[in-house]
Amino acid sequence: MYYGMFSEQGNALIHGIVVTAKAAEMDWDQVNDILHDVGTLNGFEEATDTAVREAVYMALCNEVA
Repeated sequence: MYYGMFSEQGNALIHGIVVTAKAAEMDWDQVNDILHDVGTLNGFEEATDTAVREAVYMALCNEVA
């Protein structure tokens, strides 16, 4: 899946968050907090970019992640 991250590793990390969030039935605030935490990691700062957050939100609203 592509979430707008700058690397394949970043997209894989975000996809794992989406899958986990769906399985745990997390709400948007919880997922957004996780994206913020990921954004503090060296190499994944773009996790809080609007494009990434929108892609994650759309994936969470979609039936298939």
